[in-house]
Amino acid sequence: MLMEIVILCCFAFIAGFIDSIVGGGGLIQMPALLLTFPKTSVPVLFGTGKIPALTGTSAAAWQYSKKVSFNYKVLGLTAGCALVSAYLGAQTISLLNSNLLKPLILVILVLIAIYTFVKKDFGSAEARDIPEKKMLIYGGLIGFIVGFYDGFFGPGTGSFFILAFIVLLGFDFLNASAYAKVINCVTNVSALAAFIWNKQVLYHVALPMAVCNMAGGLIGSRLALSKGNDFIRKFFLLVICILIVRYAYDVFYK
Repeated sequence: MLMEIVILCCFAFIAGFIDSIVGGGGLIQMPALLLTFPKTSVPVLFGTGKIPALTGTSAAAWQYSKKVSFNYKVLGLTAGCALVSAYLGAQTISLLNSNLLKPLILVILVLIAIYTFVKKDFGSAEARDIPEKKMLIYGGLIGFIVGFYDGFFGPGTGSFFILAFIVLLGFDFLNASAYAKVINCVTNVSALAAFIWNKQVLYHVALPMAVCNMAGGLIGSRLALSKGNDFIRKFFLLVICILIVRYAYDVFYK
């Protein structure tokens, strides 16, 4: 058991590092848990993974908050909508087969990767000045749509938040990453509360992973802040490509 926890802690560190920059840490952490404990129920593993995910995201959000100025009206509205819609998405998954929408998600991801690669200044140009009223409307839409996705699908939620903030709110990659981390904290707290209430957490696994995920989150966010937009853009492309591979596997082979 000790060796398994050590290995999971290594994956948690990597997940925290990547997630703090562009999101997508769940693509690393959750498969590691599922492979390590194949006989454990999936809800328990999801609950176990939420604790390190929350600590890493919180550490990254704290780092970003020291360097990035937030519009708290936009941040609060987006987070509130994401919180509600994530719950609705989690409830909807029991009514609909999420696999039916995976081909659509795959196509969207391919288009995002192509656009980001071709448009070299995407997310790297100076943030656009958008009226606050529009920002509130767009922020609410982003929170509701991506939050619903988080509850219904999950993987890559942080990356979709970043993309939406760049396209609709005119943020650069750095500001988009900062907002995404704070909102992810909110949705993670909501989900974790449910898992704890239902006693679906392996604390002896989750707590050491949480320490490592937090360390990865701190290092990753510091690196993102020091390296800037170009560095984050490259990481964003990397995570989108990983998501494409994951969904392509689900669609064509699984």
